[in-house]
Amino acid sequence: MEYKVALGIIAVIIGLISYVPYVRNVFINKTKPHAFSWLIWGVLTAIAFFAQMEKGGGAGSWVTGITAATCFLVSAIAFLKYGLSYVKKSDWLCLFAALSGIATWKITNDPLSAVIIVTLVDAIGFIPTFRKGWREPYQETALTFALGSVKFALAIIALDTFTLTTWLYPASLVLANAAFVTVLLVRRRAEALYSAGEPTGNKKKHLNKHRP
Repeated sequence: MEYKVALGIIAVIIGLISYVPYVRNVFINKTKPHAFSWLIWGVLTAIAFFAQMEKGGGAGSWVTGITAATCFLVSAIAFLKYGLSYVKKSDWLCLFAALSGIATWKITNDPLSAVIIVTLVDAIGFIPTFRKGWREPYQETALTFALGSVKFALAIIALDTFTLTTWLYPASLVLANAAFVTVLLVRRRAEALYSAGEPTGNKKKHLNKHRP
């Protein structure tokens, strides 16, 4: 179906474009990604991609593969720039849980079981970034996550085979990315209102705290 291929290509293009401002902001120290979250997302998305491919996801799975590769890239950049300053024990547990999806797939020979695991772990793995985004709303690039929702929504429509194995994970990302963008915008709005009510000297000091 030509329209599915077109949607798959559009989703990939949106996905690639969405990371341009994010990577740029990382290099200018405006955005400070949580390295472990991105590593976990890379592992999870890679598992979901191969599960989609096995179940005939077709063009709708392309963006999942591209996203996995990009997650690993952002994680590597974050590790090189910021080290392990944000990593906690819970982050290691999330990583091991993500890897358990591969083991489960091998044991059960059922990609759906792996997709269910990675979807749950992804939601848990998102917690550190939600926590950081709530605390430092200016250190994340909202546009990247907003476009993430759009690309996965298009990818779902572009799937050649529409089964729980192929659509569950991207659907969870549509919701998670949208929720994270909402958190960032609400927190930034709250920061702006708070700063507007402060004396000039305190306002500058307050804004500088959130804009490295």
